[in-house]
This record gives sequence, C-alpha cells and structure tokens, in this order.
Amino acid sequence: QVQLVESGGGLVQAGGSLRLSCAASGRTLSNYAMGWFRQIPGKEREFVAAITRSGSSTYYPDSVSGRFGISRDNAKNTVYLQMNSLKPEDTAVYYCAATTAIFGREIPRNYDYWGQGTQVTVSS
Repeated sequence: QVQLVESGGGLVQAGGSLRLSCAASGRTLSNYAMGWFRQIPGKEREFVAAITRSGSSTYYPDSVSGRFGISRDNAKNTVYLQMNSLKPEDTAVYYCAATTAIFGREIPRNYDYWGQGTQVTVSS
C-alpha cells in the first residue's frame, strides 16, 4: 500500500504560480511512476503530468505543456508539480497518483493509488 498526501494548493491570481507537493508513505516511491491529474465537478479526471520512476522522462498534455513541470525526489519520497502562468481554467482539485504501468500514464484507471486531492483556484 502507498499513501499519498497532496499539499500546496490555494488561491492565486491569473499569471501566478503554485507548487504542489505529493508526499508518499508506505512503500518506496521509486517503485512507481507518478502522475498528476485534475478534476472539476461534473467532469472526468484530466491528465496533467507524469514522470517515470527514475525521473528521466516527463509527459504533459498540450493544455499545460510549457507552463507546468513535474519532478520527483525519491530520497524524500515526494513528487512535485510546479505550475506557472496559471489561468482561470486551471482551477480544479489536483490529485497525485502512483502506478506500476509502463504505458497509458495519461489514463486514470491505470493508476493504483491516489491522494485525497488539493484545491487550486485561479482568479481572473
């Protein structure tokens, strides 16, 4: 079992930045590829970023590419999501998740463990 706890969400103005953290416990995080997703009420969970177990490769959808950056510190069992140039449409609950899958990291059902989420609100 892996327990994931997100933090760092909050209210920010458009154009601002936030850094989310995801702290893991229970098992060594380096055994898992990690992802960040977001969700607003009534919509499906949306892929935001993913990073391989070693951190050597990262993946983003076009909607956040160039603005968001995922990183990890396996020694600290923590994954980060740096969000820059935030837009009101980035407002959502952000979740981190862990997976052993090699492919399909943009698909929520491929993830084994999820955090409880942290709210990010971007005002215009």
